[in-house]
Parts: sequence; C-alpha cells; structure tokens
Amino acid sequence: MSVESSPRGGQAFEPLEPASGPLRKERGRADLRRTAERYLSEPAEGITTRHAFSFSGHYDPKNTSFGALLACNEETLAPGAGYEAHRHSETEIVTWVVSGALAHRDDAGHASVVRRGTVQVQSTGTGITHTERNAGGATEPVTFVQMWLQPDAYGAAPGLGLRTVPDGDGLTLLASGRPADAERALRLRRGDAALWLVRTPAWMPLPELPAAPYRYVHVVSGSVGYRTVPGPQGGGRSAVAGDSVRITGDAFADPTAGEDGVELLLWEMHSPVTYG
Repeated sequence: MSVESSPRGGQAFEPLEPASGPLRKERGRADLRRTAERYLSEPAEGITTRHAFSFSGHYDPKNTSFGALLACNEETLAPGAGYEAHRHSETEIVTWVVSGALAHRDDAGHASVVRRGTVQVQSTGTGITHTERNAGGATEPVTFVQMWLQPDAYGAAPGLGLRTVPDGDGLTLLASGRPADAERALRLRRGDAALWLVRTPAWMPLPELPAAPYRYVHVVSGSVGYRTVPGPQGGGRSAVAGDSVRITGDAFADPTAGEDGVELLLWEMHSPVTYG
C-alpha cells in the first residue's frame, strides 16, 4: 500500500481505566460496518482499494483507528498492476491473500510471493521501501486484506515473516506479540495484540473466541450471524464477506457460521492507539 506510515510514540501503554470510576462497567458494543461503507479509491491503474479507516485522501476524524488497528484495506490488483516503490516506517503491516498471488520486494533484501492461505507480517521498523504487485505472469486479479497495526517497540531494524496455514476448520493463531506465542505464530512488535484466523463450516457455532477490550472482525468469505450482546437483549445481526465488526467488551455473542460457512480474521487487542 502506497501511503507513508509512521505512527509516533513508543511509550509503554497504561492500563485501561473505566470512564467513570473503578467499579463502572461499560456495556459492550458490536459496531457492524458494511463493505459498501468503506472509502473507495483507485490509486493507480488496475488497483481498487476499499478502506475501513481514514486513509490517504479519505479523512474522517471519528474514524482513524480502532484499538491498535490503523488500517484494514481490501485490495484488488489486476494482472500486471501493483504499487511502485514506496516507504513505510514504525508500522506492523499484515497481509492475508484471499485469491491470486501477491509479489513483494523491499530494500532490506526481502522478496516473497504471498498466496492464498499464507499470512505475511512486515515489521517496517526504522524504515523500508517496498513494492507490491500482482505476481508476474498472472492472468487473474490478486485480492488481499492488508492491515496496519501500531507497534509498541520502536527503532528496530525491519523484519519479514511468512506462514502458510493448512486448510481446515477451527481457530488458528496467525501472529502475536506475546512472548509465549513465539513458537506458534509470526511475531508482532506489539505485546498485547494477536491476529487469529477462524474457519467454521455451515450452520456451526464458531469456536470460543479470545476475549479482549478491543476485537476487530473482518469477514473474508461466507457469512456469520451473531447477537449484538449476550442474552435476550441482544439483537440478531449477520455479516457477509467484506463486512467488519468493531467489538468492545462482551459484545458479539453466539457467533454462528452461515449457509456457506465462514472464514474471518479476528484481531485481539488489549489497548488502543496512543501518540506522544
């Protein structure tokens, strides 16, 4: 993606405090955002992007981030299309390919082809310049979801990791900043965030999902039904491919896959973006 990224800060995150006293418990919320609500841009010939948050020429001061997530873009690159060399710094860039193949190359010496079922984490650190293109010789578009996360460790050299996820249903940890997850997931430079892949067959309940003050769901394919909050007061909702749900507290109850099953990405985040 070709907008320079450089979140500032680097101070340790403080524990979250209730808004109105130590005993106050805020009610959770599941904020459904439809794919048609995303900001649409065509930054270059053959490239179509739908942005979940303020990005590039699209700015809404009330929609700049959620939790520690700075961007969640749905990208489609036509055969032969791609982003020319552009620079990023101090951002975790996580890419999940939906279909096709994405070729990546950067000036730190990394080169990769990310295909369906592969996750890539680019820790941009002190700065990298990279290109992202539909893989050479492709006759079909490449579609991918790219997400930007604010790190809590700054000043390190850039890094790149890839992991292929086998087919199959269940809950899979893709990337995490927790030291305990180092052997089973790609590393994120944020100690209180993790990205999960959820795959569930038709009409089946989703596996138990990790709890966190901030959770972000992006539906990759299929659909998922859920109750906005637990219990009889929770209204029924359904999210389809391209939709997202911004979740706080105990919202997003009883999620169940739709008639074609569901594949979704789930961010688990325990603190929000900070600057300063």
